Amino acid sequence: MKLNSIGLETNKSQVIGKDLNVLLANFQRYYQNLRGIHWNIKGKRFFDLHVKFEELYTDANLKVDMVAERILTLGSVPMHTFEDYIDNSSVPLGKNITKDDDAIRLIVDSLKELLTIERGILKASDEADDEGTNSMMSDFITEQEKTVWMMKAWLAEDI
Repeated sequence: MKLNSIGLETNKSQVIGKDLNVLLANFQRYYQNLRGIHWNIKGKRFFDLHVKFEELYTDANLKVDMVAERILTLGSVPMHTFEDYIDNSSVPLGKNITKDDDAIRLIVDSLKELLTIERGILKASDEADDEGTNSMMSDFITEQEKTVWMMKAWLAEDI
């Protein structure tokens, strides 16, 4: 068994690095979706939603950097081209969304996809004794679950 510089099995770290790259691609699409709805939202809730969407895309941008840096820490290389992001993302694409309900629905659907990916990484990082990745995924999941709950409350839907 070969260990990397941070004491983790190299082969397991490489697998987690690949999984984190998929998460990175999906976060980049989520981020871009948030920018789009921030710019294009219309209607009576504009002022509240415009600010909320900025809060969310600022947070997503920070998470993109955290994920990329974790990929590097594990000894892998983060994806960084739009082509890679498009080819490796499953978060729904939001295009020309101007209505509040559609924007909130896009956020909920995107977070559902991110949570699925993160839970897979959480399991793999747990099995690899990768506490750094595990802790990051746990924190992301906790925050995003709360955001989903709030967005579903805004939509007047049950979780």
